[in-house]
Amino acid sequence: MIYQIFHRTVYHYAAPVTVSHHAARVEPRALVRQVTEQFSLDIEPPPALKKTRADYFGNRVWGFAIQEVHTRLEITATSRVTVAPAAPPVLANSPAWEKVVELFSDPVSPEVVEPYQFVFDSPLLHGSPELADYARGSFAPGVPLLVAVADLNRRIFKDFKYDPVATTVATPLEEVLSKRRGVCQDFSHLAIAALRSLGLPARYVSGYLRTRPPEGKKRLVGADASHAWFSVFCPGTGWLDFDPTNNILPTQEHITVACGRDYTDVSPVTGVITGGGSHQVKVSVDVEAVETPPTSEPPPVAPG
Repeated sequence: MIYQIFHRTVYHYAAPVTVSHHAARVEPRALVRQVTEQFSLDIEPPPALKKTRADYFGNRVWGFAIQEVHTRLEITATSRVTVAPAAPPVLANSPAWEKVVELFSDPVSPEVVEPYQFVFDSPLLHGSPELADYARGSFAPGVPLLVAVADLNRRIFKDFKYDPVATTVATPLEEVLSKRRGVCQDFSHLAIAALRSLGLPARYVSGYLRTRPPEGKKRLVGADASHAWFSVFCPGTGWLDFDPTNNILPTQEHITVACGRDYTDVSPVTGVITGGGSHQVKVSVDVEAVETPPTSEPPPVAPG
């Protein structure tokens, strides 16, 4: 499947910004089944400096600095990505989850040092007895790891209601667990922290999801948003993605942008500014499956 993706972020500042430095993680990752054919990053006002590098987790980071006075910043990432199909894994063939926990108990072998770092707490996620208890509803003794993770994925989808106004980026997991409401970021964080509470390696994945309009309705350009899911490490399989917001295993309709311990490692745009006062931010994402060469122009957005 070939996708054309436009991701536009617009900041409006209440007061002039004199200098700003930013980092953007908006370029899709290079993966075995995912190839970025084209990518561009357009910034207005034009930056005095723009560089790209790979961060610790292998994500592509674009750093840029704006050294002119401005009250508006617009960042538009344009990607053309091919995602290949994959045969679904046989979940029951994975090892018992307790055996996997044993692999990640000190000392660990060199073969699992990389995923070992995802067993521990991270800036936004901390293991707890309550989270471990929630996970154990899926992790009975002897259950194959991926069977148990798939059931945890299903239970989060069933037990929690998608509610875009119930939480913010700063809402603690304890509150999400209590309210049983949240968004894709919350559900992914919940699954990761629950798995880590059992001693299993899990990481956060950010990206895009192709959405389909209701039958008979037109697709709304720019109405999509960034998406998030989680990934668990299974010996013999590697990292396998799960989407608790939709109770599915991501396939060709998920486009991966970045991976990390939690949202703090993959935030699409971060930065520091001098001046600015308060600000408003608007984000527009458009993911379109294409069969013919796409237009080079991004879709229109509402003024403001």
